[in-house]
Amino acid sequence: MALALTEKAAKQVKQLMQAQQLENVYLRVGVKGGGCSGLSYSLEFDTEVGPHDKKFDIDGVQVVCDAKSYLYLNGTTLDYVTEGLTGGFTFVNPNAKSSCGCGTSFSA
Repeated sequence: MALALTEKAAKQVKQLMQAQQLENVYLRVGVKGGGCSGLSYSLEFDTEVGPHDKKFDIDGVQVVCDAKSYLYLNGTTLDYVTEGLTGGFTFVNPNAKSSCGCGTSFSA
């Protein structure tokens, strides 16, 4: 398995890169300790790839994930959801046993 981005998420990432005038960057997806449920998702742009990072090219978006986070995120799909006037990225993670109401943290 691997990481996946929906078409909406890939489009939004590309729009963010264009708006911030970013070139040759990676979308870094990861997991950190913390949050309401014990682990929280992280999502940021990065210019470097570490020696143990997993690297994916998804719909023209270069995605990287450190090896430790990949243990929790393998099979996860990143989506972009719009509700009313707001929108945001959501993680559909089959490895999460539970998640908090805000959708930014989970337990494995």
